[in-house]
Amino acid sequence: MWPCGGRRQRRLGAVALLLVVLWLLLRRYYPCLLPVVSEPCENAVLLRFNWSELTPLGLWGRTLGLQTEKSQFLLEGMPFRIFGGSMHYFRVPREYWEDRMLKMRACGLNTLTTYVPWNLHEKERGKFDFSKNLDLSWLLQDPEMQLRTTYKGFTEAVDAYFDRLMSVVVPLQASTILVPPRGGIGCPGTYKKGGPIIAVQVENEYGSYAKDPNYMAYVKMALLNRGIVELLMTSDNKNGLSFGLVEGALATVNFQKLEPGLLKYLDTVQKDQPKMVMEYWTGWFDNWGGPHYVFDADEMVNTVASILKTGASINLYMFHGGTNFGFMNGALEADEYKSDVTSYDYDAVLTEAGDYTSKFFKLRQLFSMVIGQPLPLPPMIESKASYGAILLHQYISLWDVLPALLQPIKSELPVNMENLQLNDSIGQPYGYVLYETVIFGGGHLHTRDHVRDRAQVFVNTMYVGELDYNTVELSIPEGQQGFRQLRLLVENRGRVNYGLALNEQRKGLIGDVFLNKTPLRNFKIYSLEMKPAFMKRANLVPCLTVPLTFPFIGKILFVVNQASQQQFSFSVTWEEGWEKGVVFVNGQNLGRYWKIGPQETLYLPGPWLRRGGNEIVIFEERTAGRIIQSVDIPYLGRTQYVD
Repeated sequence: MWPCGGRRQRRLGAVALLLVVLWLLLRRYYPCLLPVVSEPCENAVLLRFNWSELTPLGLWGRTLGLQTEKSQFLLEGMPFRIFGGSMHYFRVPREYWEDRMLKMRACGLNTLTTYVPWNLHEKERGKFDFSKNLDLSWLLQDPEMQLRTTYKGFTEAVDAYFDRLMSVVVPLQASTILVPPRGGIGCPGTYKKGGPIIAVQVENEYGSYAKDPNYMAYVKMALLNRGIVELLMTSDNKNGLSFGLVEGALATVNFQKLEPGLLKYLDTVQKDQPKMVMEYWTGWFDNWGGPHYVFDADEMVNTVASILKTGASINLYMFHGGTNFGFMNGALEADEYKSDVTSYDYDAVLTEAGDYTSKFFKLRQLFSMVIGQPLPLPPMIESKASYGAILLHQYISLWDVLPALLQPIKSELPVNMENLQLNDSIGQPYGYVLYETVIFGGGHLHTRDHVRDRAQVFVNTMYVGELDYNTVELSIPEGQQGFRQLRLLVENRGRVNYGLALNEQRKGLIGDVFLNKTPLRNFKIYSLEMKPAFMKRANLVPCLTVPLTFPFIGKILFVVNQASQQQFSFSVTWEEGWEKGVVFVNGQNLGRYWKIGPQETLYLPGPWLRRGGNEIVIFEERTAGRIIQSVDIPYLGRTQYVD
């Protein structure tokens, strides 16, 4: 449901995962490529394959999708092993989808897995968007909401979403199906067959949540009742496996280190079924303030080889991670809250920019040996460019922008982000919220842990300090007599997307804040969602050549002369005077930067550049930089190997 930079993408109540037959997606590029089909052989280590029956043209006219028969998968009635890789289309610009799939095929994979994120396709209640590579914060307007349960408010929302989503998914299934009519009574349905979708995952690691024993059965029937006929699956780690099951769905397992007997453990929860590692974690995600995690390539490939020796199917999570563009990074909460970085490089098989790694070539060699046939040549990598140092030449103070652009919401009490009367009453999902009130004098400010997730405190325009989960009190200076403005600029750093805290992800001020033990009242609340329209309106405000107060919005214009725009990374580092903020290029939100690291560059895809003039806009919270560097090599921080 929430944005996620973690190892798994949590999209509540949605079709958590689709398995897509890769060669059907690529049939117009490699019409001679054939899927992996195993046959009995004497060598238990290197399985050889006979591909003669499953050509793309042959598959297109057939009627059977993925099935199970005892300990093996069948596709079109023939033995089949899934060699899959995960790529999330919403983390990769559409212009690069083809390139990433061709690289996946060149690595020896035959299946692509992707999540369908509810929170991106229904950002506003009842308004569905399936047109882009793309928030369910409106669900949290209900104070009694119980996510991932059969709570009525949640299932009603899921049903409405599934009604729309299944009209897109059902016709793309591999099996022959009758698509219900769309034009109303009397309009005939149509038969579709041979689509690329071969399986649908009911939920993702529900066993680690498991608050409602009726929930998984509800989601399963919601899929079946809307025309899903392909194989259903569940996906859990070892500890959650027995709690995430639902009758009629194949259980699969997730891990990074192959513990002895782990795959055999699947037999204890389901007998005589094929074994599938749905998420083999090829790397790991990063949190702000931590290291950049990497996973040893040789250890990874050796583990993959061990899995294949058992005859199991496998899906590499991630094959290509991509980027948590905008505010879609998410967070994790175990012992403490930790927000994820912008990059979803994940130390995956391909880099964030889609380049090859040593993991790619080692896996390609392994899969080529297992398949026993030559693989297609890997596509050329995309070129990179560095435009050197780019000078910031215009500054706009946030305090100057507010009266010119925004009408505040007036409220006696603080209102959390999701319950602000904005966006047709669905609230504000991401970004910042400024809470402004009048005080007389200073004293002791205490949040009682009601700040989500981080607040900068100002008296008038003077910075006083920060409040967050760990710092819950500040001293407010007395100053001169008379009233002053107390301002709390609160940032939503990302919603927790895994574990038991999902119902507690309201952001902004979620309760009273106290000055000298008296709750603050009579707020002006400014929504700083950082949408493109807001950034465009900021251009109407007179600019300064040097920043006088913070936070500020800085603008840069740089020129691209190349005939074809090349991708590169921005280096927005504290060595250049920057501290924390967000970068936009031609209206596209590249994501956050923060001097605490580990990430020190932001990835800019080439298709987002224009030949000629390009505008960079930076929202900086604390300090003034004059220069940003553009580089062709990313730096994601000091590395630490995953234990």
